[in-house]
Amino acid sequence: MKPLKYSTVEINHCNDFFQKLIHLSSRKVKLMKFAWIMVEGTNWDRKKEAITTALESGIDHIVDFTDVENIQKLGNVTIISDVEGADVVMVGRNGEGDGTLVIPSDLSQSKDLAAITSFKRKGKKVAAYVEITSKKHEELASYLGRTADYLILLGKDWTVIPLENIIADLQKEDVKLMAAVSDYDEAKVALETLEYGTDGVLLCPRDTSQIRKVSELIERIDSESYQMKPATVTRVEAVGSGDRVCVDTCSMMSPGEGMLIGSYSRGMFLVHSESLESEYVASRPFRVNAGPVHAYVMTPGNRTRYLSEIETGDEVLTVDKEGNTKTTVVGRVKIEKRPLMLIEAEYEGVVLRTILQNAETIRLVGEDGKPISVADLKKGDKVMVYLDESARHFGMAIDETIIEK
Repeated sequence: MKPLKYSTVEINHCNDFFQKLIHLSSRKVKLMKFAWIMVEGTNWDRKKEAITTALESGIDHIVDFTDVENIQKLGNVTIISDVEGADVVMVGRNGEGDGTLVIPSDLSQSKDLAAITSFKRKGKKVAAYVEITSKKHEELASYLGRTADYLILLGKDWTVIPLENIIADLQKEDVKLMAAVSDYDEAKVALETLEYGTDGVLLCPRDTSQIRKVSELIERIDSESYQMKPATVTRVEAVGSGDRVCVDTCSMMSPGEGMLIGSYSRGMFLVHSESLESEYVASRPFRVNAGPVHAYVMTPGNRTRYLSEIETGDEVLTVDKEGNTKTTVVGRVKIEKRPLMLIEAEYEGVVLRTILQNAETIRLVGEDGKPISVADLKKGDKVMVYLDESARHFGMAIDETIIEK
């Protein structure tokens, strides 16, 4: 086979492309927060109630040392324990981490470190556990955090745990930092310490109400927000038929909520959910009649995807008129041939366009937050849009000039 030959122009283009990827990968990315749960004691009924509540709240990582088999029967869970068969092996319990063993002056001789290294060589995920009772334990935590996949910190007096020092010390390491907490207030402090906080928390709840509160806290912290603008409609016209996409989600949307949809990456329209009753069809609060197959839809992490790519199990963002978002799981996507119409709007010189199904039940969101049917839409109406100065490459926002028309 002859070697491939590339022109200077093609080589330069490739170099530019890879430089953009390097720049993109160097950006600070907001990582999703998470929670694990550990129910102390041996009362199985209490433990079962707490774990069931956790699973219902979206927390499926369970720390346990006595009832692993029973817990696995409760659902699809990830077990964190101190035995090799666990999904994530915890090191530090009955070791240096909890004070059972003396920490050596030379941390490279740490028995906990040796155990972590051994498990890692076997391909296991490892969580190091350290109780911060002294400066030496703080140093041990930072040292183990350079090898372990997770680092769980427990402070006897939570108000004085040197969390800031450890976060700063391990900021560039590939470790998920966690704080052991007992309630919502402690979780909030841990997750918001410094600019980024810990990556997660190990919740040891006093009662089940704290489980739901911590789950809601994490959902609130992780939710993204988009600055919505009122754009003026400048054009509305039928454009023939095409393949349009209905996105049916696993969540119920309220009036005023929908999805960000658009033909251009530089701006998207807030397309309203089918959450309103109509004389033509019953409401479908889980659905957004989104647009044609080529259109973008906003997904978590400020990434767009083509509507034609979305399928069962994917995640999309539902958005309200204030720009508040929720991550929603897609239950089904339907693609059908339908009559279409072009919508054009302008905001401060920026022209946006999208294509939607031409039907009375398809709505955008007005400046007042109320839905407007595309059948009633006219020039001069105000509709809510999201503007983005970035271009898109494989759905990711990048600093590049792209002409869309």
